[in-house]
Amino acid sequence: MFNFIRNWLNHRIIKNSTITDQEWGNSISLLPILQGLTENELQRLKELSILFIDVKEFEGARGLIVSQHMILTIALQACLPILNLGLSKYKKWYTIILYPATFVTNRSVTDENGIVNQERSSLLGEAWHKGPVILAWDETETAGIIDGHNLVIHEFAHKLDMQNGVANGFPPLNFGMKRKDWVNAFTRGFEHFQKRCHKNELYGISCYGATSPAEFFSVISEVFFEKPKIIDEHYPDIYKQLCLYYRQSPIERLPDII
Repeated sequence: MFNFIRNWLNHRIIKNSTITDQEWGNSISLLPILQGLTENELQRLKELSILFIDVKEFEGARGLIVSQHMILTIALQACLPILNLGLSKYKKWYTIILYPATFVTNRSVTDENGIVNQERSSLLGEAWHKGPVILAWDETETAGIIDGHNLVIHEFAHKLDMQNGVANGFPPLNFGMKRKDWVNAFTRGFEHFQKRCHKNELYGISCYGATSPAEFFSVISEVFFEKPKIIDEHYPDIYKQLCLYYRQSPIERLPDII
C-alpha cells in the first residue's frame, strides 16, 4: 500500500511539473555528459530530476540568486549516477547550497597529540554527512563538459558513500555484489594510483583522489561518468565494480565523445 501511494504521489508531482520543454532543452544542451542517453533514459532522468527538485531545497549564498537553469543543471547531473538506483539513495538530507565561486571554511581540527588547531580551507564543493551539499556555481556551470572533472558528481558520490556513515570509499553495495570483489579492486587500485601520483605518472585522473579512499571513490566516479575508457583501460576491475554499483556502463553510450 505504501509503495502504491508513493508511486501515485510521484506521478502527480511529475505530471504537475512546471518545467517547460525549452527549459529542459536549454539545460540538457549544455551538458554533453548526457549525450548517448536513449530517449527512455533521458525521460527517466527528467522525471527523477523533478522528484529530486521537489524534495531538495536550493539556497544561494553571498547574495547568489538561484535560477531555474542552475537548479536543472545540478539536478540532471546529480540524478545521473542514481538513474538506475532511485532517489532513495539521497534520502535523509535536504539542502543544496550554491556559492558564486570558491568559498572558505574555518574548522577546528584535533591532531594526533590532542591539540586543537584552526584550519582554513578554500573549497569548490563539500558534502556533509546528513547535511547539505555545497557547490561553487562557477565550477558547477561547466561540470558536464566531459573533461574528466565533474564537481556535482564528485560531491554526490560522497553522499552515496556516506550511506554507511562516514565517507570511506565503501558505499552500501547492491544486491548480488560481493564485498570481497569491491574491497580487492579498490584497495589495489588505490595503492597503485597513489604510487603513480607519487611518480607523477598520471592517467588523466586527478591526484586529489590519492588523498584518501573516500576521495578516490569520488574522483574515480567523476571519470567513470565522463571518460570511462580511462578507468576501463587502467583499472578494469574497478570499472566492473562501478558498472555493477551504478548499474550503468558509460562506455556503451559515450563511444564517440570520450
